[in-house]
Amino acid sequence: MTGSSELTYTAVVLAVFANQLCLPVPSVVFLMTAGALSARGRMHVSIIVFLGVAACLAADGIWFWFGRRWGSQVIRLLCRLTADPRRSATNAHEKFRRHGAPILSVAKFLPGLDGILPPLVGAEGVSVPHFVAFDALGSFLWSCSYVALGYFLADQLDIAIRATKHFGTALSIAIGVPIFLYAGWRAMALVKMIHRLRLRRITPSMLDRKLKSNSKVAVIDLFNFEGDTENETVEAVPGAFRIDPSRLRKTPQICVPDDVDVVLYSSSGGDIVSARAAVELNRIGVDKVWVLEGGLKAWREQRFPVCQSLEVPEVAAGRLGVKLPKLATDYQ
Repeated sequence: MTGSSELTYTAVVLAVFANQLCLPVPSVVFLMTAGALSARGRMHVSIIVFLGVAACLAADGIWFWFGRRWGSQVIRLLCRLTADPRRSATNAHEKFRRHGAPILSVAKFLPGLDGILPPLVGAEGVSVPHFVAFDALGSFLWSCSYVALGYFLADQLDIAIRATKHFGTALSIAIGVPIFLYAGWRAMALVKMIHRLRLRRITPSMLDRKLKSNSKVAVIDLFNFEGDTENETVEAVPGAFRIDPSRLRKTPQICVPDDVDVVLYSSSGGDIVSARAAVELNRIGVDKVWVLEGGLKAWREQRFPVCQSLEVPEVAAGRLGVKLPKLATDYQ
């Protein structure tokens, strides 16, 4: 390999930092490649590991501060990036309750928990020294593992690097273009979601008037995947029934009569979960969908009545003529 084709320390630290910020950057490949180069005397193992730990601490420190500042909102945001948000949040909380802050020392080896635990421990009030100590240990073990793997597999990695270095530009395009297109698509989807959210918001007072006028309104309480509902008193908008939003988005078809308005709200108080569900309902042909502004929290703050139980989904939907597949109602 020539010097121009070799990996740099800057590339290693940026790759690890970006990956720990939950960006789709294959940082382990960079660490393994750096380990292989160190076996050839072209890089220093101690510097690679130090940069890996520093990058991890910097990125995790940002998430820790976000968790301390905004708490569950940040955790919900990160969970939505996973395939199963509810399970990811539940798993993270369970691991933290069982092991406490020391779980950070192995979190980077646990898929799905690496990005969620730093803001979680921040939200749970773990002290900064404890966070830094355990996160540094975990970052050190993680960085050493992949650098060592690259070091001892240097011959095999060297063959792969030589085979691909002539196609560096094409490889960059092959990786970069899909990421760019995906980011653009997600940005467009977000803009579209925000636009629809602005057009389809309903205030608590408007919903109260609708309910009092005996209008046909299907009020759906979107299941709060981060909450432990078994140990809490259930409060809801009168007449509401509960559906898991992750399953609602996977439902192939929902039949809603033209004279029925669907109002969605989140138990946690945010509007993003409701907006995503509203977009998906629009996509499958349900047009009269509204998002309750401020969710259940705003409803309570404006002193509108709440009930201590939820309607049975099949019963409430049947009364309004709404047909819900079992996938959408089976949230337990």
